[in-house]
Amino acid sequence: MGLRLQVGRPGARGPVAQLWRTDRVGPAAEVRTGPAEQLVHRLSLGLGWSGVGLTLFALLPAVVAARGPEQWEPEIQAFEVADRTNPPPRGAILFIGSSSIRLWKTLARDFPEHTVINRGFGGSQIADSVHFAARIVIPYAPRLIVMYAGGNDIHAGKSPERVCADFWAFVQTVWRQLPETRIAYISIAPNPARWAEVQQVRAANACIQALCRTNAHLAFIDVFSHMLGPDGQPRPELFGPDRLHLNAQGYALWVQLVRPFLGPPDRPVVPTKDPSGWKPKPATNSNASNRSGLGP
Repeated sequence: MGLRLQVGRPGARGPVAQLWRTDRVGPAAEVRTGPAEQLVHRLSLGLGWSGVGLTLFALLPAVVAARGPEQWEPEIQAFEVADRTNPPPRGAILFIGSSSIRLWKTLARDFPEHTVINRGFGGSQIADSVHFAARIVIPYAPRLIVMYAGGNDIHAGKSPERVCADFWAFVQTVWRQLPETRIAYISIAPNPARWAEVQQVRAANACIQALCRTNAHLAFIDVFSHMLGPDGQPRPELFGPDRLHLNAQGYALWVQLVRPFLGPPDRPVVPTKDPSGWKPKPATNSNASNRSGLGP
């Protein structure tokens, strides 16, 4: 007998996956799964999927540059040293992912009403966060995880389907130990320096957005559409000189877009009003944020 996973089974406690049995195994097996598992299963078989006006097909294996999570070991060890000196509180909001999280130096100041932990490292990929979850995710028992990663994955040659599957692997890794933790994914941004990869970015975002819609404990935060101008091109005023990472105005936009997904305040701090009165521009395409679970 084979084993298959179902997520969000009615009556189950929290989002933790439930095991179901089938009489057959392999691609021909008639498996009983939830929508998230069905989506990832189809991607793994190269069958493709249809959603948000896109049809994706895993026609070729991803050509991925040789690299491994061990390159980030010094940064992870530095986190562990800091944790021993000043242990982060349990039940906080954990921001994790690549350099756009690592460089978010104003994170705590931007969300004074929330207890936040920043564990962005290097130019990491989603699989790196999976690898190090036991060391920089699980010990904190966060009530919410906000992830930004995936752009480096695409740049390294991974397919959108692989990026989507890696995100689901991260979700499963977290939920095995922390079944009540919610996870919000910030969409891959339309970086001008990597605009040639925009179609793969759109496809990866659409796949992860579809995945997030399958479970109330997942949310998709659309920053992509808000970072485009009326001409459909990236807004240059949001990026630094390298045209890859955000500048202060770019992070200010993210603050406005991320805050509604963080839930009620957990700190007795009254947020100060932005004296400039700045507000994010409306989206320029139809990719709307996922409103199930964490969203407004």
